[in-house]
Amino acid sequence: MLRWIRQQLGFDPPHQSETRTVYVANRFPQHGHYIPQRFADNRIISSKYTIWNFIPKNLFEQFRRIANFYFIIIFLVQLMIDTPTSPVTSGLPLFFVITVTAIKQGYEDWLRHKADNEVNGAPVFVVRSGSLVQTRSKNIRVGDIVRVAKDETFPVDLVLLSSDRADGTCHITTASLDGETNLKTHFSVAETSVCQSVSRLESLQAVVECQQPDADLYRFVGRITVTEHGEEIVRPLGPENLLLRGARLKNTKEIFAVAVYTGMESKMALNYKCKSQKRSAVEKSMNTFLLIYLGILLFEAVLSTILKYAWQAENKWDEPFYNQKTEQEKNSSPILKFISDFLAFLVLYNFIIPISLYVTVEMQKFLGSFFIGWDLDLYHEETDEKAQVNTSDLNEELGQVEYVFTDKTGTLTENEMHFRECSINGTKYREVNGKLVPEGMTDDSPDGSRPHLIGEELLFIQAVSLCHTVHISYDQPDCLIGDPFSHSNGFSSNHMEYYASSPDEKALVEAAKRIGVAFSGSSGDSLEIKTFGKLEKYKLLHVLEFDADRRRMSVILQTPSGDQVLFTKGAESAILPFSTSGEIEKTRLHVDEFALKGLRTLVVACRHFSPEEYMDVDRRLNGARTALQQREERLQEAFSYIEKDLQVLGATGVEDKLQDKVQETIEALRLAGIKVWVLTGDKHETAVSVSLSCGHFHRTMNILELLQQRSDNECAEQLRILARRIKEDHVIQHGLVVDGASLSLALRGHEKLFMEVCKNCSAVLCCRMAPLQKAKVVRLFKTSPEKPITLAIGDGANDVSMIQEAHVGIGIMGKEGRQAVRNSDYAIARFRFLSKLLLVHGHFYYIRIATLVQYFFYKNVCFITPQFLYQFFCLFSQQTLYDSVYLTLYNICFTSLPILVFSLFEQLVHPHVLQNKPGLYRDISKNALLSFRTFLYWTLLGFCHAFIFFFGSYILMGEDTTLMGNGQMFGNWTFGTLVFTVMVITVTLKLAIETHFWTWMNHFVTWGSIAFYFIFSLFYGGIIWPFLHSQDMYFVFVQLLSSGSAWFAIIIIVITCLFPDVVKRVFYRHLQPTSTQKSQVLGRHGELLL
Repeated sequence: MLRWIRQQLGFDPPHQSETRTVYVANRFPQHGHYIPQRFADNRIISSKYTIWNFIPKNLFEQFRRIANFYFIIIFLVQLMIDTPTSPVTSGLPLFFVITVTAIKQGYEDWLRHKADNEVNGAPVFVVRSGSLVQTRSKNIRVGDIVRVAKDETFPVDLVLLSSDRADGTCHITTASLDGETNLKTHFSVAETSVCQSVSRLESLQAVVECQQPDADLYRFVGRITVTEHGEEIVRPLGPENLLLRGARLKNTKEIFAVAVYTGMESKMALNYKCKSQKRSAVEKSMNTFLLIYLGILLFEAVLSTILKYAWQAENKWDEPFYNQKTEQEKNSSPILKFISDFLAFLVLYNFIIPISLYVTVEMQKFLGSFFIGWDLDLYHEETDEKAQVNTSDLNEELGQVEYVFTDKTGTLTENEMHFRECSINGTKYREVNGKLVPEGMTDDSPDGSRPHLIGEELLFIQAVSLCHTVHISYDQPDCLIGDPFSHSNGFSSNHMEYYASSPDEKALVEAAKRIGVAFSGSSGDSLEIKTFGKLEKYKLLHVLEFDADRRRMSVILQTPSGDQVLFTKGAESAILPFSTSGEIEKTRLHVDEFALKGLRTLVVACRHFSPEEYMDVDRRLNGARTALQQREERLQEAFSYIEKDLQVLGATGVEDKLQDKVQETIEALRLAGIKVWVLTGDKHETAVSVSLSCGHFHRTMNILELLQQRSDNECAEQLRILARRIKEDHVIQHGLVVDGASLSLALRGHEKLFMEVCKNCSAVLCCRMAPLQKAKVVRLFKTSPEKPITLAIGDGANDVSMIQEAHVGIGIMGKEGRQAVRNSDYAIARFRFLSKLLLVHGHFYYIRIATLVQYFFYKNVCFITPQFLYQFFCLFSQQTLYDSVYLTLYNICFTSLPILVFSLFEQLVHPHVLQNKPGLYRDISKNALLSFRTFLYWTLLGFCHAFIFFFGSYILMGEDTTLMGNGQMFGNWTFGTLVFTVMVITVTLKLAIETHFWTWMNHFVTWGSIAFYFIFSLFYGGIIWPFLHSQDMYFVFVQLLSSGSAWFAIIIIVITCLFPDVVKRVFYRHLQPTSTQKSQVLGRHGELLL
């Protein structure tokens, strides 16, 4: 009923259709009972909380954590039953942890609110009631006509209606969306491009029908219906008509466009990605240890309860003369009494679970992540890019990587293309001084002359100059605003610069210009080239855009002579099978030769249409482009129909230079025990050549191949042959090359066999890979029985799925956009920075957090075990050993800062030594510092120290308690305080022994914590506090310190605890030093030499 009412009121559309109808300027139809569709407003909301829901929502999220939930239960138990400790002892630490976390999350959300308000309050101009009105961005509605001026950012997703240019085009940059800085041309339809003033727009009657909001930045399907003189004209709309929120207007004075997607429905907002919750190996170990300690806690509570009732079996202990039972106690249920006692013991021992561990780990990760951004060795001066951290939760995982999966283009290489060679009509050419010289010939023509290309050569270079999506920017942009070809009349072409979404295209167009066929501009449906100075205009009829499935792009042009021709270029596997004429086999041979040299290859072809053929092609393309349903499928069918019966013109070879120090980085990773896989979409000859040049494959390596497998059986047989070869030649190193098709077969039914072959290979190269195949390979290793830690690194949108799949995803700030960086956990400017990120930062983060976790459990075992032992001496009466204030402040104040500072600054080995000796990375691999053996050592050490604290103090005070000079006796609070004092000093000094890298902050917090404990205790016990209803500790600490015997006991017990540890460390360091300890000596010698 409620839904029906909402539908009738227009608040809820009755059916969520697959398309949306947008009435330009919100001129809704007057006839009938039209109910406008309800669209989102234009507010961007990236915040998580509001003032009203912050407290309940934040508390709900925090209590989903097991430790927090456990402590709230303990706190409630303390409130409900008579427990030995005050509810404050559990409540205050819990309140502290939750408050600190809430303040951190609240502050982060306040920053998001602030950023949102700036964006939503930005001034914009919209056309309303026949005039231009200024309003705020958040007030824009779907259907509003928005005016955007030069260099302004688009406030919503808009369909372009008109610009100040006669052809209705505009140039934009999408750097903030995908990082591409090149100018992109967007178009308006001819019927709206004439509406260049507010008055003309006021009379425009148009309706936009388009798909519902979609996160894909490069996909938009729609149509616009313009009514002129009572006649409806329908035009298709695609991505080239859509201006995305966040993009910026360039080289265009102003544009008018209609809002189609607003606020959280804009493509930019739909691409806001909540990072997938990746959990590090350390966090998983921490949770396992917590469960073990929970088991210890339950065991101690159950044992104490049983021993209490065993003790009370004797009447003299059940009801001693000094503690008679009340009637209520005598009549109470034994089962309830047992449960009550069990809960009381649970409360008494609950501090064995360290509540502040979570908040300390969170602070350590958050603060520690700044060191990556601050590291000048990870700063790239040329691009002014520093390393950035998107997910601080995985810092320590950088020290555990076993497999690196890397992209090739733009990651190992610069993604800076240089034209080197080409093949035209079966003859190879190279560029020498701006001229094409056939292979085997030298450039002996005079410098001033430029040989004219003829026939096939000229057609090939013209195809390269015309088949692309390159745009031109001029030093004098005003020239572009009037006549786009004005530079041809005296304006030097040297002042123009090419911009392309693909570096390959830019390199080819620039090479064609050097050779003598210069692309010099486009205007609407015209392309202009200068062939050796002679101006030629081609009419652009259709563009068949590039896509990853076809792996080619085409243009259909009308030549100056009036013929229709298709030029296409793409991968050889996407062109040659569809070719029927030209030097196909020679071109295939030349493409393979180029690939062996490490060049990126493209094949160029053409097709000439008769007038009848072109009419059929035009009809098919227009039909597919105006379809609202299954448009992409229909376009693919049309493209396949058109791009056939091709005539091969030739092929190009473009060099992609390797990045600096790639070879050294891969070698360092190999020495660190990390296996490197290269996953690329390039053909296998090119990929193998680059792998050899970058050191991924060695010249001495035996290269095994799993290529062009056509069936499951064939693939399985080949894998068995490879496995046998590896076993027979186990002495030498092996490298494996796999292509995408063979990989699909291998992953389908022979995963185990494939994994076995891969694990016995030193290096693996996968070529002709689709983006999802990259992710599948990473997942295969992630889920294998050994569960190795994987890292994926790439720079393009095609690497995003791999980056998200791996345990650690790293984006390269390259030339292929920012999608990889946005979706990564860490981002660096160059591949060479990976070695320092893993070998130094990863090493440091891991040892810091591993020690932090182990130390936390150790100090809490030291803390609570004396409490358990004390019950044996007080008839399990649940008497607490420590004062409640000490219970509360132990983890919050007395022992928290030294470990936090340690976990931020500790360096076991000097950073230079770690980088120069990659083998040290192996010492911490496979979670070595958090193994069960190490955990057991720290736990048993905690129990040993706790026994020494308790029985050392007991031996001193148990028999003779008259330790005061005046004969006064020590009481139970003095005994507990002595144990606590020894404990605080010992656990702090234990961390000091573990510390290798001392800074002034380490000294300050280590000695300051001990001093703070003494000063606090003197104040707390030396003054009568009016707000405390009982003050058991009054004068206790002063009395304790006034006893020489107590001082003697403190010194003896601390030395007894720590001396064996010091001896063990010295003994092992001299007799069985680890490679890390040997390197520490090297590091010290290096510092002395410096």
